[in-house]
Amino acid sequence: MATMAPEELRPDPSVSDIRLVIAASSLGTLFEWYDFFIYGTLSSIIGKAFFPGDNVTLQTLLVWATFAVGFGFRPIGAVLFGFLGDRLGRKYTFLITITMMGIATAGVGLIPPATRIGLWAPGIVILLRVLQGLALGGEYGGAAIYVAEHSPPGKAGFYTSFIQASVAGGFILSLAVVLLTKLVVSGDTWAAWAWRFPFVFSLGLLAVSLWMRLKLSESPVFRALKEAGETVKNPFVASFTYPGNLKRLFVALFGIAAGLTVIWYTALFSTLSFLTTTMRVDETTAQLIVGAGGLAGLFWFVLFGRLSDRVGRKAPIVIGYALTLALLFPIFWVMGSAANPGLAHANARAPVIVSGPHCSYDPFAKAQVDECGKLLDYFSKKGVAYTKGSTPAVVVLIGGEAVPDTSPAGLDAALTAAGYKLDKVKPTWIGIAAILFAMLVMSALAGATYGPVAALLAEMFPPRIRYSSMSIPYHIGTGYFGGFLPFISQLIVAKTGNPYGGLWYTWWVVLVALLVALWGLKWKDEPHPG
Repeated sequence: MATMAPEELRPDPSVSDIRLVIAASSLGTLFEWYDFFIYGTLSSIIGKAFFPGDNVTLQTLLVWATFAVGFGFRPIGAVLFGFLGDRLGRKYTFLITITMMGIATAGVGLIPPATRIGLWAPGIVILLRVLQGLALGGEYGGAAIYVAEHSPPGKAGFYTSFIQASVAGGFILSLAVVLLTKLVVSGDTWAAWAWRFPFVFSLGLLAVSLWMRLKLSESPVFRALKEAGETVKNPFVASFTYPGNLKRLFVALFGIAAGLTVIWYTALFSTLSFLTTTMRVDETTAQLIVGAGGLAGLFWFVLFGRLSDRVGRKAPIVIGYALTLALLFPIFWVMGSAANPGLAHANARAPVIVSGPHCSYDPFAKAQVDECGKLLDYFSKKGVAYTKGSTPAVVVLIGGEAVPDTSPAGLDAALTAAGYKLDKVKPTWIGIAAILFAMLVMSALAGATYGPVAALLAEMFPPRIRYSSMSIPYHIGTGYFGGFLPFISQLIVAKTGNPYGGLWYTWWVVLVALLVALWGLKWKDEPHPG
């Protein structure tokens, strides 16, 4: 079988052509990730509407578990749409995926609450999240490859970096639409029905995206493959049998997708959840801060994508991983101290210790079975850090002093006396500036590891199986390592009582990714020729 060099397949597009390719692909990606992320942005209100219950911690875990379901189905979507993308073409495949995503997202906004239709409500939500996951499994690879295959030599990192920035942009757009909707309606109206508007708004985004993408022609690389008769019958099987591809798949999964995903999900989702729950920052204020910080950090993706055209793809990624290991905890310590200094000082000055003979906590239980578990449940719901001890009798120590009355009212009084302020807070302007600075550093780490990746993955795999080979490891890595991050992190925090404990999940995944990337990536980029 003849092989075609990448230079022969890459065009020299006009300025207007490449602008249309980048704009249509990036906007479509932004809109599709908006659809996926709006669920996470509105996680608290979704829990109340579709997962009602007395156990707030369980409600939160169920919401994030359903969020993870969508990510869990992304690899299946990658297999399905990767097959279609390598057989039928890049353009029409990602037209299908964005249509699926838009319709499924709008559907979430139309589901009656659980108080009206019972268990049908969470059941339908899960079904729509499955459809979203399938669609997203085909979207990113298609858009990234489409831009990469239109890029002239030496420009792929720069051009595809706009796709990378659009992924984060989808999260920011979801925050913007939520905040604008809140601005024009009353609080009661928002809680009653207006929260559904950001979901239904997806239909408008779908119309714009389809209009733009229908203007595009098929990828020149795929056209050349088809005209030469070099497409494969089963791209999925070929992805695992093509010489040397198993190693490339392994590196793409564990060295690239898993690491970069947990970094930028931590930079956005974990930051928002950390501020609103652990640090008890007013929800709207936290959304404004995270939205502003995320928007300010978008340039990092383009900067590092462009830089990778000059220094190679490996250097920014491995340096970003190493810096994440060193700076992850300090960044969140800064955010915590700046967001709610009173709570941070109280935790340091008057630490809470809960001890007993069998001091265990089950976050999935509707009610804790023993007295010690009930105390841990109380502190977990309050967002108060605690450590566990072992004593013959159950005892609570706050600042070294035993609390005689361990009823909720007695504990509230003891915490207040110890300086704990558990009402929602709004950080000072200096605090907001510190949070934004910390977010900008975290965004730089995300940009360094994510900006060059679309070009890197497209270059790693041969064109005839590129859609499948790129999508499968990417969506397994992002779907499972990233998609389950909010759930696992929240579970670690609930089990340990350490508000920063969930960051260890990110830290360990990044460590593995760094080791694999150092072993498996080459310092000099060598696009696959065939």
